[in-house]
Amino acid sequence: MITKITGKLVKLREEEATLEIGAFEYQVFIPEFVRRQLQPLVGEQISLKTIQYIDGNPQKGRLIPRMIGFLHEAEVEFFDHICSVDGVGMKKTLRAMVRPVREIASAIEEGDLKQLATLPGIGPAVAERIVAKLRRKMVRFAVMAERDVGKDGTAKPDLYQEAFEALVSLGYTAGEARAKIDDFLEKGNKLKSVEDFITDLYRQERR
Repeated sequence: MITKITGKLVKLREEEATLEIGAFEYQVFIPEFVRRQLQPLVGEQISLKTIQYIDGNPQKGRLIPRMIGFLHEAEVEFFDHICSVDGVGMKKTLRAMVRPVREIASAIEEGDLKQLATLPGIGPAVAERIVAKLRRKMVRFAVMAERDVGKDGTAKPDLYQEAFEALVSLGYTAGEARAKIDDFLEKGNKLKSVEDFITDLYRQERR
C-alpha cells in the first residue's frame, strides 16, 4: 500500500492533484480543504500522505486503484473515522470534507447536526449517525493546529480558508469563491491578509 507520495505538483483540479515523479504523472484525489491549501504550491515539490481504495464494480470486471491525499497524518486518521460510519464510505467522505478537519471535528464533538448536515452529501440522517458513532472521539482532531505549507512563510493554510469563507459570506458561491482565489494566485500574488485580498478584488472588479 502506498502511504506517501512526493513529487512536483503540476496540476490542480477541483477534486484531484497531479504529481510528476520522474517520467510518470500520478493522479491523487483530494478533498476541497486540502485543495485550497495546495493552491499556492503548483509547480513546487510536495508530499502527500495517502490512502488507497479500489473503485468500480467487481461484477463488471472494471476495478481501478485510487489514491486520496492529505497533508498530515492526522487528516488521514480523521478521514478513516468518517468512512467507518455506516452509509458514508470513501467517495462521500471525500466530497464532504470541504471544511478544515478541526471544524468538522468540533461540530461532531459538540453534536452540531445542523452544521454537519450542510456538508455536501451529508444530510440530517447521516449527520446523526456520524455524531452517534464518533462523538467523544474527536477532541484531538478538534484542537489540531494548521501548519505552514508554503516555503516562503508568507501565509498559513488557514488564511486561504479565511479568504474562501469571507467571499462566501459576501454572497459568492463556493465555486465563484474558489475561482476568485485561484485567479488571484495564478497572477503571482501572495495572500498575506484577507483584508488586502478583498480590497484588491474589489479594486479589480470596479475597473
